Amino acid sequence: MTADRTGNSENALETIRKIMHSDDKSLRAYLYKNILLNSIRCQGLDILDLKIIDRAVAEFQHAACVFQPYRSLRKVSIFGSARTEEGSPYYQLAVEFGRLVTKNGLMVITGAAEGIMKAGIEGAGSENSFGVSILLPFEQRAARIIQDDPKLVTFKYFFTRKIFFVMEADAVALFPGGFGTHDEGFEVLTLLQTGKTPPMPVVLLELPGERYWEAWDQFIRQQLLARGYISPEDLSFYKIVHSPEEGDAWIQSYYSTYHSMRQVRDTLVIRLEKEMTDGQIMLLNNGFSDLLRSGRIYKTSALPEEKDEPSLLCKPRIAFSNTRKSAGRLNQMILMINELGSRHAVHEV
Repeated sequence: MTADRTGNSENALETIRKIMHSDDKSLRAYLYKNILLNSIRCQGLDILDLKIIDRAVAEFQHAACVFQPYRSLRKVSIFGSARTEEGSPYYQLAVEFGRLVTKNGLMVITGAAEGIMKAGIEGAGSENSFGVSILLPFEQRAARIIQDDPKLVTFKYFFTRKIFFVMEADAVALFPGGFGTHDEGFEVLTLLQTGKTPPMPVVLLELPGERYWEAWDQFIRQQLLARGYISPEDLSFYKIVHSPEEGDAWIQSYYSTYHSMRQVRDTLVIRLEKEMTDGQIMLLNNGFSDLLRSGRIYKTSALPEEKDEPSLLCKPRIAFSNTRKSAGRLNQMILMINELGSRHAVHEV
């Protein structure tokens, strides 16, 4: 055992030497060095600080390795009550939603516990599911359906877990739930509102005739919006739906023409699934001039800085100098891009 540890230490030291003395000027090489230097700068911190840093880095590294092979596939994070009983109408709603989004090419991410989380995995199938569970003193293990799956990651800290719920998601689905569901929901909406995460669709699912999310939406409008705590365009971040088909359709429509975006210095590049016409771009310029720092929205090919995403280089693009003042307005622009793309498709038919 001692010999193994000595050998591992020597191998680690040799790797560190290679990283620190490398002449490689790439961003990857820079980040390797910076991570090592940051670990050295931790000397002198309290033991509790060191424990948190050590565990957080280890959790992040492990989770990133789990998700990395699936980064090219879109995913939806599903939130809802762990207390939802198996066989209940909401449980079945989550099963059907998981089954439908998977059928249409998405994978699902859940908290891996019982209730809505288990239902989402049941619908999607464990092969199409990720579990990001949390260690709690009063909760049981992850749901049996995903316990032994290599795509199950267990976190000690909520903050590292939340990063992966949002960072790896291309959509979010909220079912009725308690404090945790609302915490995750407001976290996502805050990140969208502040532009700290790329735009994505957020669907709030409830059964026909119920008012769980309508009552929540009423509070948002009467208390937050009316007092000026949020802006009218922030309401575009979410949509209330009453069936799995409606929820899936909204997610699919969000990526029907819009694909993704990337900020390149002062220019925001929007990648598309299909090219926009000159007339459509004129409509965008007329409707969203408030987003322009200068100039106009224009067509472009991939910028040199985008060469690190080779699979996206062939996609059509539009770009503009973005004020970065309103993520809500930018989201409305994405919705308009999809609407214009849909109109064009109908016209072609």
